[in-house]
Amino acid sequence: MNKGAMVGLDPGRSKCGLVLTDPTRRTVAIALVLPPEQAMEALERWIESGVGALVLGNGTGSEGWRRRLEPHLPVLLVEERGSTLAARQRYWHLEPARGWRRLLPRGLRLPPREIDDVVAQLLLERWLGHPLHRDGSTQLRTMPGR
Repeated sequence: MNKGAMVGLDPGRSKCGLVLTDPTRRTVAIALVLPPEQAMEALERWIESGVGALVLGNGTGSEGWRRRLEPHLPVLLVEERGSTLAARQRYWHLEPARGWRRLLPRGLRLPPREIDDVVAQLLLERWLGHPLHRDGSTQLRTMPGR
């Protein structure tokens, strides 16, 4: 397996979650929620910069992404089951509730933005076997109007 940064991808029909790690594979450097066309453009740039491998959720729509990306870098499939619910919980660890949201019971809290990037992070963590750190320097970009 190549060394260096890795990518996590949560594929979807209308939006995709992407995360890019730092070269040590310990920190999320960039987190994105983008339409599929823009997600592919980001992946192409990252592949050109020498990303070591991509971790892909094995859910609906993953086969087309795998076929398209495998000629360019190693694609590693991981179990996607339960990742959306786990990402909702992880979101509140990454972004603690503020204001009136902190008064709601945890089970009733819904993140105020799309969390596909958090799903991609969890998929990557499942493959790596350790959590990835996010700090204030992590770049986050989400779809316009979301």
